[in-house]
Amino acid sequence: MESDLKEKIDLAAKWIAESERLVIFTGAGISTDSGLPDFRGPDGLWTRRDAGLPPPKSPPWDKVNPNIAHYLIVELLEMGKLDYLISQNIDGLHIKSGIPFEKLAELHGNMQLMRCLGCGKKLTFEEAGWNRRLHGMGFRMSKPRKRHPRCPDCEGRLINSIVNFGDPLPQDDLQESMRRSAESDVFFVIGSSLVVYPAAHMPSLARQSGAKLIILNQGETPYDNIADLRFSDSIADVLPPIVEKVKEMVGVDHAR
Repeated sequence: MESDLKEKIDLAAKWIAESERLVIFTGAGISTDSGLPDFRGPDGLWTRRDAGLPPPKSPPWDKVNPNIAHYLIVELLEMGKLDYLISQNIDGLHIKSGIPFEKLAELHGNMQLMRCLGCGKKLTFEEAGWNRRLHGMGFRMSKPRKRHPRCPDCEGRLINSIVNFGDPLPQDDLQESMRRSAESDVFFVIGSSLVVYPAAHMPSLARQSGAKLIILNQGETPYDNIADLRFSDSIADVLPPIVEKVKEMVGVDHAR
């Protein structure tokens, strides 16, 4: 490992180990090692589209499993270091990896979940009794019908939690993300180009409140010039040694 990279990893680990309100913000880049394409990477969905190329190959999303980066975030939570996780991803891999709902905001939804417009309850399509062949995809823009299942708690309308273009973000998740970002002392961006708003406003809220801003993304972001630490390396080369160093600093038993 290059000495400069090692120094940056050690510094990131020190900030995380000493933090009391670490917020992690993830984008599509964290899921590429699970086989899913990102959007603006060299072989990303939008990159290929703009070049007149077909979409990149992808396994069925419901068959994809979390990778080491997802599980390392869980380890930070188990160490008591992660205060909150904000994600732009709809792949559901953070939930699959073991992050509880109360510690996670999925700002653009989750392909495996429905959401009640009345009370905000989240539940799987199976729990909702929603048959996509019979009832359709259930997007917000879809016309509701009387035969559609309703929320088991409040009888409110159930919709697919995925936020499509033109849909508003879920206000409860958005407000909580903004609050946690503004109260963070370390804000760690992993695998996001930070160009989709309002989600990409979170690093600004954190930075304005005095948080250390760490960005780990192979492509450029609008926040590169104000980041306290900027990694352009792969997530697999940076996140594991950071978390390993945090373990050493906080005295986690490696044999656990």
